[in-house]
Amino acid sequence: MRKSQYRFKRYFDKPKELYMVNEKITAPQVRVVDDEGNNVGVIDTPKAIAMAHEQGLDLVEVFPKAVPPVAKILDYGNFKYWKEKEARKQKAHQKQVELKGVRLSLRIGEHDLDMRRTQALRFLAQGDKVRAEIILRGRERQQVEMAKTIIQKFIQSLGSGIRVDQEMTKQDGKLSMIVYGNPKATEQPNTNESVEH
Repeated sequence: MRKSQYRFKRYFDKPKELYMVNEKITAPQVRVVDDEGNNVGVIDTPKAIAMAHEQGLDLVEVFPKAVPPVAKILDYGNFKYWKEKEARKQKAHQKQVELKGVRLSLRIGEHDLDMRRTQALRFLAQGDKVRAEIILRGRERQQVEMAKTIIQKFIQSLGSGIRVDQEMTKQDGKLSMIVYGNPKATEQPNTNESVEH
């Protein structure tokens, strides 16, 4: 009978505790802070744990890298709840960066090119990455250099705030390049403005 590999994997994927609590604290001594925020002083760890238990609370190592480590007397269940709630709140405010595709072609007209440029700038302003790509079919596969030039000029037209995330790649007739940019530094160029030399 075959053993499930997933059971074995779940065993090793158990989440690590962020804080050492009570008997899990390995330091022989800790600097104790009581539940009101007062500095009690440096105490032997077993004695500090006993102090916490006498109050019906826990001893939690909050700054393990300090010498000696700083441990606080508190209700660990309540402490853990608020830490997890705070982490979820921060995660909710973090925008997930997405990869948006903008399809170009060898025969794309100026009007369509402007539309793709506007679309790409909108994606960049939202904090997303943009993949500019051209798919070459049939005889178009002989126009690789032309396709590269179109993509490069398109990227340059997006503004000076653009940064390359992935250089030009070619795979099965598809050329693509991935970029990202600072929305504040990325401005749509005025194509009607003449440049004086």
